[in-house]
Amino acid sequence: MKVRGERECQDCGTRWRYYETGSIACPDCGSIHSVGIDEHTEHTDTPATLDLTPVRNRIDADSTREIADAVAERCREYTRKRGFIDAGELRSLDPTFVAAVELQHVGTHLSRELRSGDSAERYFYELLGGADDGDRPAVEDVPSALRVPYGLAMAAAVDSYQRDVRTYLDANPEPTARQLSGRIRDHRKRIEALDGNVDPADANRLAHAARDLGSYITGDESAFVRAENWLAGIEDDTV
Repeated sequence: MKVRGERECQDCGTRWRYYETGSIACPDCGSIHSVGIDEHTEHTDTPATLDLTPVRNRIDADSTREIADAVAERCREYTRKRGFIDAGELRSLDPTFVAAVELQHVGTHLSRELRSGDSAERYFYELLGGADDGDRPAVEDVPSALRVPYGLAMAAAVDSYQRDVRTYLDANPEPTARQLSGRIRDHRKRIEALDGNVDPADANRLAHAARDLGSYITGDESAFVRAENWLAGIEDDTV
């Protein structure tokens, strides 16, 4: 959506940036009587921090299913707030967002399983340990029991990012980027059509391709080649 990011309080005169607070309320006096003093600018992100410490503190007391349910909801709340256009500028598909989406899907899956298996639980707890810092286990460590939620998670993260990429490209046309985005979209739809049941390495490649698409759009020309290489890896696997 487009917002006026520079705000001025009509009660006390304080000026602030909506982009930083995500609120029209004055940070000094709390008044909601404020006006925008600049032009409308595309902005989809909201200030948000992923803090999984409260959930990790429950590990010794609660079952894996309870922990998985709690962390899935916490990640869902975080990803719902996130966007990738900040004051008109396209941001990257950052590791913390990807980790949060993965943890949301894996957590939802495990919360519904009566028996999850040791390898799935080990992977889940390792992911829980570092997701708020953007750290994820290696793709080679994804157990077969989590193949589907992993694939769906990577597709969902890419879909969220591409929605903002399309919005950005509508305002800043770039035919080469649009074409590359279309190839990424096609691979994402394939993963969705297969309900996530694809090689985790391919799902991971797609997330990397989307990240490099963003880097290319924002000026890193070498990122185009990297994105193409990620997609070529997927296409070689599906031949």
